[in-house]
Amino acid sequence: MTVDIDGTLTTVHGWQVIADALGRRDEFDRTQRRFFAREIGEDEHLANMLRIARGHTVGEVEAALEATPRLEGITEGIERLHAAGSRVALLTHNPTYVCDWYLRRFGFDDFEGVPTAPLRDGRIAPESTVRADKWAGLGRLTDRAGTTAALDVHVGDGWADAALFPRVGRGIALNTRLPEVERAADVVLRTRDFREVAGRVEALPPRG
Repeated sequence: MTVDIDGTLTTVHGWQVIADALGRRDEFDRTQRRFFAREIGEDEHLANMLRIARGHTVGEVEAALEATPRLEGITEGIERLHAAGSRVALLTHNPTYVCDWYLRRFGFDDFEGVPTAPLRDGRIAPESTVRADKWAGLGRLTDRAGTTAALDVHVGDGWADAALFPRVGRGIALNTRLPEVERAADVVLRTRDFREVAGRVEALPPRG
């Protein structure tokens, strides 16, 4: 099973909370507005988000992550999926320092996100190249796990997730506000408890 972060595990966009904490909310609002107006693509939008944290410490970002409103029962839901024999990985456009925090905090097995540059004097440095590609990330995850995309259940709420749904075993649109994401999904779910997501995954029948 693979899971998106922002808007899926979180009840607000996580980078909104990071931007608020770092005093850079105007940058977040600007790139969100342009992205949803289709003025910029996923790569440029992602680069704009990552620029918000540039020059700040990982500790500052992690404090914002801890304060981010999220679904309840994430750890318990992962444990339930583990007990059923599933691996649970993050598949996201977030940088390594965000993914690392989620792994430590909730017990995810693996992640694929955006590789980040080494810190400079303890602060987040600019990325040389930013590319949003969840399909390639999924390929790396399945290679490491010794499985295939056809056996994956992906959970997400955005356009990048909708593009992935037809290419995996099942797609679950979780708390999405986008009708096109709902249309692409096998299951549409609205909940504030990740344990309900785990239960729904366990109940999915084989495709076909």
